[in-house]
Amino acid sequence: MRGIWPRLAAMHINTVLTPVSWEQLEPKEGQFDFTLVDGLITDARQNHLHLVLLWFGTWKNMVSSYAPEWVRSDPRRFPLVVDASGNRLPIPSTFSAAGQEADARAFSALMKHLREVDGKEQTVIMVQVENEVGVPDDRDRSDVANQAYTGPVPAELMDYLLKHQDELTAELKAVWSAAGSKTSGSWEEVFGAGPATAEIFMAWNYVRYINGVVADGKAAYPLPLYVNAAIGRKSGALGSYPVGGALPLGMNIWQIAAPRIDIFSPDIYYGNFSDWCKAYSQSGNPLFIPETRGGETGAANALLAIGGHGAIGFSPFGIDVGNQPELAEVYGCLEQLSPIILAHQTDGSMNAALLDTNNPTQTLELGGYTLNVTLRHEHNSTQIADHGYVLVIAEQADRFIVVGKDVQITFTANGATPTVVELGKVEEGTFVKNGWVPGRRLNGDEIMLSYDLSALAAENQTGTGLSLVPDHMTILRVDVFRRN
Repeated sequence: MRGIWPRLAAMHINTVLTPVSWEQLEPKEGQFDFTLVDGLITDARQNHLHLVLLWFGTWKNMVSSYAPEWVRSDPRRFPLVVDASGNRLPIPSTFSAAGQEADARAFSALMKHLREVDGKEQTVIMVQVENEVGVPDDRDRSDVANQAYTGPVPAELMDYLLKHQDELTAELKAVWSAAGSKTSGSWEEVFGAGPATAEIFMAWNYVRYINGVVADGKAAYPLPLYVNAAIGRKSGALGSYPVGGALPLGMNIWQIAAPRIDIFSPDIYYGNFSDWCKAYSQSGNPLFIPETRGGETGAANALLAIGGHGAIGFSPFGIDVGNQPELAEVYGCLEQLSPIILAHQTDGSMNAALLDTNNPTQTLELGGYTLNVTLRHEHNSTQIADHGYVLVIAEQADRFIVVGKDVQITFTANGATPTVVELGKVEEGTFVKNGWVPGRRLNGDEIMLSYDLSALAAENQTGTGLSLVPDHMTILRVDVFRRN
C-alpha cells in the first residue's frame, strides 16, 4: 500500500475501503496481532484519508478463505454447509456456535483496539462485517439446518411482519402475500415452497450469526457497521448469487434480527444500476455502494448514485489498479461540491441523469422548473454524443449548480401560466473553501443551441440552453428568470 496511498489521495478520494483478515489478526487462537491494522491507520493519516475496514472473518465471497487455518482445518468444531447431494462445501455453517463465538472474540478485539488507537482521531469511520455471505445452493442441508427449516418461523420474525406490513420491501411482501400472509407455521407454510423461502430462511440464519459476532464489538466501539451483498449475475437465477445475503428479498430479515448493523449495501456489477439503487433505498436503508465498476461507467454512476439516489458513498472495486482519469475527474468535482451536496441531498433539490443512445432524454423537476436533459447535439441537429451524465442542484430560487459532460439542458417553467425561461447568467467556475470562484461567462455562442428563433418563440423557447462539453467535466452556476 505504501506506493498506492499518494495515488489514491491524488484522485480526490476521501475514504479507502481496505480489508482486515481474521487469519492475519489472530493467526493462533487467542493471540492477536494488530501490526497491519496500525500500519493502515498510520499511512491513511499521513495521506489525509479515512478508512472503512472490511472484516473478512468467517466468510469472504461465501467461502472461508480468510478465516484462520485453525478454524478451517477443524470441521468437527466448526461445521460446514451441506448441499442437496450431501456434499460438505468449504463454507462455514451458520449453525456453528463455536464459529460464531470465535469470530465474535476476534471482532471484539479489533473494535476495542480501534477505540484505543483511533477513538480520538477517528481515521476509521465504518466497518464492513464479513463479505458477500451466502450459499451457492438454495440452502444449507445439514441435519441441524433441515430441522430448523421444518420447524416454526421464529415468533420474533412473525411479530415484525405483522406490525410492519406497510414498511416491508416489495420483494418480501410479495412472497408472504402469495403464500396467504399466514401469521404462524413452518417456513414453507408461511412463505410457500420454493427458492424464495429457502433464501429468506438462509437470510435469517446468516443475520442471526452475524448479529452475535458484532454484539460485543459494537458495544465496545459503536462505529457504523454494514454488510454487503452480491446481487447476482445477469440471469438472476438461483445459484448465480450467494443465497441468504442482504438482498432486497431478505433486507427486512436483516433489519429485524441484526439491529446492530446500520446499512445493507449492494455490490452492483450486473443489471440496471438505477433499479438496484432504488431497491436498496427501501425501508429506511441508507444507500452505500461498497463495490461497483470503475472507469467512465463508474464516473457516471457516481453522479447518479449521489445526485439521483442520495448515496452516502460510492466505491469502485480495484481503484488502486491502473489509471482511472474519469473517476479522478468526477471525484474532483464531488470534492468541490461536497458541502453543497450535503446541504441539498435530502430535501428534493438535487437530482441526476445518465443518458445513452437507448435513453437519450430525461426530465428533472427541480426548483419550480422542468429541466429537459438530452445527449449533446450540434445546434439542434444530429446527435453527436452517445452517452452523457449530469448532476443538478437547485441551489436557491432561480439558481442552479450543474456538473457533468456531453449533455444539453433547456428549462421550462412549471405552472399553469405559459412563461418564457431565459438564462440570466451562466458561469463556468470552481468551488473553494470561500465559495464560488467564477471563471468564464458563457452568455454567448456557448448557450445558443438553435437559431430558429421564430419557431422557438411560438413554443415559448429562446433557443438557449446549457451545453456540457465532452472532453472534460464542467461545473456551471446558472441563474434563470421568467418573463411573459
